[in-house]
Amino acid sequence: MSRFGNLGARLYKGEASYDFIGKRNIWYAVSAVLLLLSIGAFLFRGLDYGIEFEGGSVFIANAPDASVADAKAAVVESGVADTGEPIVTKLGGDRIEVETLFLSVADSEIVLDALAAELGIDAGEIQRQIVGPSWGAEITNKALTGLVVFIVLVAIYLAMAFEWKMALAAIIALIHDVTITAGVYSLVGFEVTPATVIGLLTILGYSLYDTVVVFDKVRENTRGITGSNRWTYAQAANLAVNQTLVRSINTSIVALLPVLGLLVGGVFLVGAGALNDLALVLLVGMAVGAYSSIFIATPLLVQVKEREPAIAAQKGRVLARQTLARATTGGGSTAVGRDGVPLPGSSVVDNPVVIPRNRTVVQTAPRQQPKRTTKSKRTGPSAPPRKKP
Repeated sequence: MSRFGNLGARLYKGEASYDFIGKRNIWYAVSAVLLLLSIGAFLFRGLDYGIEFEGGSVFIANAPDASVADAKAAVVESGVADTGEPIVTKLGGDRIEVETLFLSVADSEIVLDALAAELGIDAGEIQRQIVGPSWGAEITNKALTGLVVFIVLVAIYLAMAFEWKMALAAIIALIHDVTITAGVYSLVGFEVTPATVIGLLTILGYSLYDTVVVFDKVRENTRGITGSNRWTYAQAANLAVNQTLVRSINTSIVALLPVLGLLVGGVFLVGAGALNDLALVLLVGMAVGAYSSIFIATPLLVQVKEREPAIAAQKGRVLARQTLARATTGGGSTAVGRDGVPLPGSSVVDNPVVIPRNRTVVQTAPRQQPKRTTKSKRTGPSAPPRKKP
């Protein structure tokens, strides 16, 4: 077995453990910084919405020898005043895309002819698409409606399958993922297109899936915990995170590698376009989703659960018992349970000390052996007569 696989086995058995729950303030601080940067990007830079959301006109021509400057000059010199600042993009090495504000059919014909003359191609070879502002607004409303419906359905499912506190922690983690992903989108300056919305819904599903796997293990480890004096809720939840850690890392790496290849290929081979929009939102969203399922969702759940009176009382009993156990074993070794498994959240040592059962030791006198007699004494006159068979 590889070293990584061996570590995964030790984490699952509880022989090795990292205190994710106990260091939750560190993870909260990291997320707070990322969220502040994302919100700041929204306020000061905003999102660059694509033509599908804002409306406008787009012209796509197959012109390998055309440059971005030539296409922009053609639009400016066409004489149409309402084009705005044209956005010209090279799509791969052969095609060029020009975006303007919403144009009437007559104005779009003028711009199309100007582009054809400047690029040296026939006007019929240029693809033209006009999107009205009302259609773009409708797409925006439908995208927001779909996002809200998705979050509501997720909350209902988690509340029914687990409990409402798990649903609350999962929804907060989802909002955390969406905010940071959108913030990165704003900082990078990619356009928000329908492909972006599709990618956003995809990463929400991925993040939710990873969180549900961890929560399922938390539920398994904490079943009937209020009647137990072995682990606190936080320790059992921390064990669940450790048990699913290697699986989460492997799943994330396998999912991120092809997306990273898609993004790199889109930037260097195809150029800007819907491929990049989809790849960027998937890359950032999957990475942030894996982070939140480990470092945000479960610590939030523990923080909410520990407000319950029964959980708080059980925590006091267990911590008192563990403190006494550590004092009994000298306090310098890792405390482990009766079956030899280290208590979750404790440090890892090579030779853990097992907490013994409480036993009452009764001292007794040493057992005396009977005196040995010689054969002559056994057969002498005073010896008792032997019974005949």
